[in-house]
Amino acid sequence: MTTPNSAESVYDAIGGDATFDKLVAGFYAQVPDDDILAPMYPKDDMEGAHNRLKWFLAQYWGGPQEFSENRGRPALRMRHAHFHVDRAAALRWLELMNNSLAQIDEETIPPAYRHMLTDHFERVAGMLVNQPD
Repeated sequence: MTTPNSAESVYDAIGGDATFDKLVAGFYAQVPDDDILAPMYPKDDMEGAHNRLKWFLAQYWGGPQEFSENRGRPALRMRHAHFHVDRAAALRWLELMNNSLAQIDEETIPPAYRHMLTDHFERVAGMLVNQPD
């Protein structure tokens, strides 16, 4: 079993593309029925949204540089500036990401890595808030 202290990237340690694809697919399976997040996502480009989030997360955790190759630098605050992201939206995004993470077994994503991911999700969600409560 790999640990967070090994030289292997988190991306590789938790199963690479297959795991990140499953994580993002689980998130987007919840979005269409969500009263807060669904209006923010283009119904005709859910596959594109899926790819962009997967590329971002995979790249952040040591995987392929697909996000940068396809979209340039992440610049998350700028990319989300035109969306109304208040605390409720950030918390809902976090809830759906954590729901998806919970669907992936601990053999694939052991607790130490799970904690790293949830900590990152919390920081990203908070950083993207651009509207007052």
